[in-house]
Amino acid sequence: MPILRRLTTLAAAVGVALSAIATASAAQPDTWGLSAVVRYTEGGVPHIKANTLAGAGFGYGYAVAKDNICALADLYVTLSAQRSRYFGPSSPGNPATGDASTSLTSDLYYQQVNDSGVVERDFRRPAPLGPQPEARELIRGYVAGYNKFVATGKITDPACRGAAWIRPITELDVFRHMHSLTMVGGQGGVIDDIVTSKPPTPGAQVAAIPADAADRVTGKLKAKGDLGSNAIAFGTDGSANGRGLLLGNPHYPWQGALRFWQVQLTVPGQLDVTGATVLGVPEVQIGYNRDVAWSHTVATPIGFSLFQLQLVPGSPTTYLVDGRPEQMTSRKVSVQARNADGSLSTVERTLWFSRYGPVLGSGFDLLSWTDTTAYAMKDANVDNSRSFNTWYGLGTARDTRDVVKTLSSTLGSPWVNTIAADRSGNALYSDIQVVPHITDELAKRCNTPLGQQIFQQSGVAVLDGSKTSCGWGSDPDAVQPGLFGPSKLPNQVRKDYVGNANDSAWLTNLRAPITGYPRIVGTIGTERSPRTRELLTEIDGKRFSRQSLQDMLFSDRSFTARLVLDDVLKICADVPDACSVLARWDRTFTVSSKGSLLFDRFMTRARPVWKIPFNPADPVRTPNTLDTNDPALHKAFTDTVAELRAAGIPLDAPLGDNQFVVRNGTKIPVHGAANRNGVLNVLTPVWQNGYTEVVHGSSYIQAVSYDGTPCPDAQTLLTYSQSSDPTSPHFADQTKLFSQSKWQRGRFCERDILSSPQLQVVHLHG
Repeated sequence: MPILRRLTTLAAAVGVALSAIATASAAQPDTWGLSAVVRYTEGGVPHIKANTLAGAGFGYGYAVAKDNICALADLYVTLSAQRSRYFGPSSPGNPATGDASTSLTSDLYYQQVNDSGVVERDFRRPAPLGPQPEARELIRGYVAGYNKFVATGKITDPACRGAAWIRPITELDVFRHMHSLTMVGGQGGVIDDIVTSKPPTPGAQVAAIPADAADRVTGKLKAKGDLGSNAIAFGTDGSANGRGLLLGNPHYPWQGALRFWQVQLTVPGQLDVTGATVLGVPEVQIGYNRDVAWSHTVATPIGFSLFQLQLVPGSPTTYLVDGRPEQMTSRKVSVQARNADGSLSTVERTLWFSRYGPVLGSGFDLLSWTDTTAYAMKDANVDNSRSFNTWYGLGTARDTRDVVKTLSSTLGSPWVNTIAADRSGNALYSDIQVVPHITDELAKRCNTPLGQQIFQQSGVAVLDGSKTSCGWGSDPDAVQPGLFGPSKLPNQVRKDYVGNANDSAWLTNLRAPITGYPRIVGTIGTERSPRTRELLTEIDGKRFSRQSLQDMLFSDRSFTARLVLDDVLKICADVPDACSVLARWDRTFTVSSKGSLLFDRFMTRARPVWKIPFNPADPVRTPNTLDTNDPALHKAFTDTVAELRAAGIPLDAPLGDNQFVVRNGTKIPVHGAANRNGVLNVLTPVWQNGYTEVVHGSSYIQAVSYDGTPCPDAQTLLTYSQSSDPTSPHFADQTKLFSQSKWQRGRFCERDILSSPQLQVVHLHG
C-alpha cells in the first residue's frame, strides 16, 4: 500500500507538472527552443545566425529592441489605438504610421482598423495571398525576441525608461505594422480626412472645381514625400570589372519607426542576406546576398483611386450604383483619452464607409461631402500582406531573373520600384508593384469632371462610383484581382545601367526610354527633377568601380548650381560681396564648401522662370536659362542675403558650420542638400537660423560589387547610426563617419565577420 500510495502521488504530481507545462506552452509557445548567435561588428551591426528561421527572427527581435525600443514601443502604442491614453489626445500622431495630426485622430482611425478585423482576415489567408510559412516563422521568432528584451527590463533610453506603455507584443502587432506600412501612400495620407468625415448639413452644395485643382493634389502628394531614394545598377558594360555593381541610397526619416536598421540574417541552407530593414520588419528590405544586390526607390504609380458617389436626394448617406440605392455603412469607434487631471474619458466618433472604402471629408483640400456628392478612397494595398513574401524572395534570389520572378509572383511591393544587379552582370529596373488596374481608356471613360482635370498631372483618378462598369479591371497574370499584372508594368534589363531618383520609369536609361505604360504608373516625356538630371549626367556613358561610385555619391555636386549659377551671378550686382562668394563657390554641398548655404537659401525662395522650356528630345539639359529680368528673382536674392546677415551667418561660412546635427552635446556637421539643389546625397534639414537637425535624407547606403570571388565586395553606411538610444555606443558612431564621408566595410562571409576588430559575440536562448 505505501508503494501504491507513493506511485499514485507521483502520478498526480506528474499530471500537475504536465498540465503546468502545457499551460505555459500555450501562454508562451514562441519562446521554447529558440536560440541565435549574434555577432556584432563595426558600427554595432548584428550578424544573426540560427538553425531555424524562427531562431533568426528571435535574434533580430532582441537585437533591434535593444537598439530602438522606444521607437518600436511607440509604434505598437499607435497601432493599438492608445496614444491618447498615454500621451494625451492633442499630442502629435506618429508620422511613421500616416499623417494623423493628433493622437486622437490617429487612435480613432486605427481603432476602426482594428475593429474591422481586416488585418486578421488578410494575414490569416494562406500564401500566395497571405504570408508564406517562412515569413511567418521569422515573425514568430521576432515576437519572442522582442518580448525577451522587454522582459529583461534593461531599458536605458531615457525617452521611455520605466514607461507604462511598453508591453509585450503578439504576432498581430507585427501584422498591423505591415498593414500600416503598405498603406502609407494611400489611406495613411488621409487619416484626418477619414476621421473627420461626416454627413453634411442640409443645403451643402458642391463647390466649383478650382483652376489649380491638379496643383493642389500634386502638391499634397509631394508634401507627403518624406520618403525618396536613388538607386543605380550597372551591368557588364557599365562596371569596371564587367560584373554587377549597385548603389542603393534611400532617403528615409532620421527619427521614429521608419528608420532603417542594419542586420544580417543567416540560416544555413535557407537564408543568408544582409542589408537594412525598417524597424520591426524581420526581413531585409534593401540589401544583398552572395549573388544579387537590390535597392528600392519610392515610385510614381498611384496606389489608390477616388470614387465620386452620387447621393440620393434627401439621404446623404445613400448613394446610387447602377441606378439602385446603396446605404453607406457606419462604424462607431470608441477610444480612451487622458484628461488634464490624469483621468480617462471615452471619445466616440462615427466613421463612414462605402463599397469602395472610407468616405473622405475635405481630402486633398478639394473634396467635400455635400447633399449630392461624396468621395471615397479605394486603396490597392488594403489587403497586401504579400510584402512579406516579396522581401523573403528577394533575400533568397540568385540573379535578376529570380528578382523579377519574385516581384511577379507576389505582386507585393507596395509603393516602391526595384533596382538590382547580379553577379553575372545584369542590371534590372522593375516597376512590378501594387498598381490599381486603371487603364487610360477606363480613366477617359469614367473620370468625373474633377478626375479629368487632375488625372494627367497627378495620376489620381476620380472615377464615377455610380457605375459598376467604372470599377477597377483585372489582369489574368495578377495574383490579386483589381491590379495590373506584371506583364503590363515597366521592366527593363540592361548590360550598361539602370537608375532611378523617384521620377517615372521613362528615363531609367537615357539611351533606351521606357514607354507604353498607363498614366497611373507615371508620366512619359515630361520634365525630370534636378536630381534625376544629375543622376543621368553622372552615369550615362561611363564605367564605375565600387570606389568611384562611392566617390560620386559623396562628391555632393549640385546639378541646379551648374544649371543656374551663371545666371544668378548676373542678378546679384546689387550685393557684390554675396556675388563674390558665389563666384568662388565650387558648386558642391560638402561640409567645407563656402557659398552652398547662400545658394540653398536662395533656392528656397526662387521660382525659376525659364527662357528655354523643357524639350523631351533633350530631357537632361532642358529647361534652362533663368529669366534674369524677373524682379522676383532679384528680391529672392536680396531677401536671402538679409536673412543670413540677420542670423549672424557669414555669407562665405563653410556649410558644415551651419548644417549639422547635435548628438549627446556634440555638433556633427553633415553634407548633402535638399532635393531642389539636384544633389544625389539628399538631406532635408530643419532651418532654425542654421540647419540644426535632419528630418529625412540619405539613410542606409550600400555600394555592392561582385568581383568573381565568393564574397560580395561591399561598403555600407547607416547615416544616423544603429541606435536611437543616446546611451548606446552606436547612437552616433556612423553619423560621425558620414560627416567625414567615410564608409564601413560590408562584412558578409564568415571569415569577414570573424575577422572584425570589433567583434562581439552574444548567445541568445529562449
